Amino acid sequence: MTLTSANPIRQAADALVVAVASSPAGPRVVGADWLPDEIAAQVADLAGVLGITGAADEVRRLPAAGKVAAKALVLTGVGGLDAGATPDAETLRRAAGAALRELAGTGSVAVALPAEDLEQVTAVAEGALLGAYAYTRYRTADADAAPAEIAVLTPRARDKSATRALARAEVLAAAVHGVRDLVNAAPNDLYPAAFADAAKAAVKDAGARGVKVTVLDEKALAAGGYGGILGVGQGSARPPRLVKVSYSPSRPAAKVALVGKGITFDSGGISIKPAAGMDAMKSDMAGAAAVLHTVVAAARLELPVAVTGWLCLAENMPSGTAQRPSDVLTIRGGKTVEVLNTDAEGRLVMADGLVAAVEEKPDLVLDIATLTGAQLVALGPRVSAVMGTDAARTEVVDAADAAGEQFWPMPLPADLRAGLKSKVADIANIGDRFGGMLTAGLFLQEFVGSTPWAHLDIAGPAFNEKAPFGYTPVGGTGVGVRTMLALIEARATR
Repeated sequence: MTLTSANPIRQAADALVVAVASSPAGPRVVGADWLPDEIAAQVADLAGVLGITGAADEVRRLPAAGKVAAKALVLTGVGGLDAGATPDAETLRRAAGAALRELAGTGSVAVALPAEDLEQVTAVAEGALLGAYAYTRYRTADADAAPAEIAVLTPRARDKSATRALARAEVLAAAVHGVRDLVNAAPNDLYPAAFADAAKAAVKDAGARGVKVTVLDEKALAAGGYGGILGVGQGSARPPRLVKVSYSPSRPAAKVALVGKGITFDSGGISIKPAAGMDAMKSDMAGAAAVLHTVVAAARLELPVAVTGWLCLAENMPSGTAQRPSDVLTIRGGKTVEVLNTDAEGRLVMADGLVAAVEEKPDLVLDIATLTGAQLVALGPRVSAVMGTDAARTEVVDAADAAGEQFWPMPLPADLRAGLKSKVADIANIGDRFGGMLTAGLFLQEFVGSTPWAHLDIAGPAFNEKAPFGYTPVGGTGVGVRTMLALIEARATR
């Protein structure tokens, strides 16, 4: 991606992207006063015939017919907008992403959305890069790849602040794409040991300085008392792993720990899931993938914050060696858990990871997991939940707002804790059916002590099973990376 202040009319490209807003009087081009009058008139005159409304997520192509240097004009909708108003940052991000997502297979794209100030430049660059994603690992035939060249047209092209924003956007997009690649990988290729190897490769390939990767295999897990990870993974022929990814700058301004759920496939174990929809359970490692690439991104940006990621990796399978309902596991640190449902496995591996993270005395612990179906019931497929200590929860919401992700604050009602009582152990791994997302948060809270902590439940938003939208493709979305990175950046400037 490049920034250029060239005249959009003379910008040679396969496609030139402009914004179109909807209004009662019909669609109108936004932020493109330079556009030849005849093209603007054509958009208005042929709107009905060409299906142009300016609605968000709508992308339409028109032949340029020699009116501009680009071969085609691409209209991307920004939704309803008052006359003279400018789209906000997230609207620009989504409009740019939708356009680039639809332009797969196009060699070069020039993006001429409103980019007058730094916030707009940042949003357009991020959206375009996030939308320019294609997953082709398993395609044997030619598949449309993401555009090879993207130029963002802006009068700020030579500003150092805009150049820095572009560099950050490229690091951010690479991190999100890295998560998407891992989530989209087939579970026969991405099992715990393979994930650990992928973590090493991600650090090496990104050239992330100051990052160390430590892998605990099943023997080291047993020696360390990681009973939750071992219990979940014991039913699989492919044993579990705990991967520690540490970024340690000199004189850090803060110390943040990230814990990610990495169930590389979740069959439910003995408490097996229904067959319908089980294929999506390859995405149950999205939290660990987000943690890995957030640490890598923080290192690439050389942020003055020490960030340690804990990837809790296991495959949850039914077999003769699998854990059973009524088994009792001993989590690292000694607390015992009665397993009443083997499909509530994520909280078991996360408990081990949280204890390990807290032992290093960080200033803040964030855990991120595709933890509960109850999250999807409560908030739908696009809004994630955040629970935890009050200040940490607010910090996550503020970071999400700044990054353009949707995280909704949820409570941890003390009265629901009674549902987790066990007749034989310190705690049970499930409680009452109602409020299941909150009960899972209460379970995790048992393993963080007094450390400031927030729990991010991304069960629905981590994997898009329906149509693509904005900069979000079908499959892995990479949700959570932008929020966690924004929070770390905010901690760096406190």
